[in-house]
Amino acid sequence: MRTYLTLTRIQLKLFSREPVALFFTLLFPLLLLVMYGAMFGNDPEPLYHGFGYIDFEVPGLTGVIIGTVALMSIPVATATAREKQILRRLKATPMRPWHYLAADITSNYLVALIGMVVLTIAAKLIFDVRIGGNLFQIFLGFSLSLLAFASFGYTVASLSPTSRIAQVVGQVIFFPMMFLSGATLPLQIMPEGMRAISDWLPLTQVVNLLQSLWFGQGWDTTAVLVLVAMLIVGAIVATRTFRWE
Repeated sequence: MRTYLTLTRIQLKLFSREPVALFFTLLFPLLLLVMYGAMFGNDPEPLYHGFGYIDFEVPGLTGVIIGTVALMSIPVATATAREKQILRRLKATPMRPWHYLAADITSNYLVALIGMVVLTIAAKLIFDVRIGGNLFQIFLGFSLSLLAFASFGYTVASLSPTSRIAQVVGQVIFFPMMFLSGATLPLQIMPEGMRAISDWLPLTQVVNLLQSLWFGQGWDTTAVLVLVAMLIVGAIVATRTFRWE
């Protein structure tokens, strides 16, 4: 347990020293929140089931945080550690491999959770955001979403020969999803063709699940099934392809 806690603390320190990762995880969603709030406000609208634009956007921007951590931070950090032979040296110590993986997953989970909490507090203070659902269920939905996408991120890291390729692959996968999944713009205002495309994107299921829980509409069955399948398949593939050197 001491090894696990020490590694988690080290991973958090390393993340805090990465300005790009900090910006996209903590500051970028806040900038979008303020920009959208200034343009659209947060008055209740029938289009958003009696909620406001910002009420609708906070779960979506949480999806941005999840995607950023899973597809931009995890692949690059893991591939970089392998390139610099950090993973090889760790494997040669008495420490068990699962200590490193558990600590890495925990640190990334905490970073994403902090990003969500900061975003929600800012939305409440600035735009008086409304939450119609159960906070514990929202937390569970967030956890499932993060773990499902994290397994995808470790798969990218495992299959990428270099950190540069991991970075490019992560960005190519993430950025189209960010704009087409309803994470940054509500699907209700998108053209029908774009909404048809969004139905096939994993991040859309994250946004659908979080919004459904946020508004007190219960669990989106389709989203839950997709994310559970993604978690299982991603974990199996990442475990079998993970390379320490």
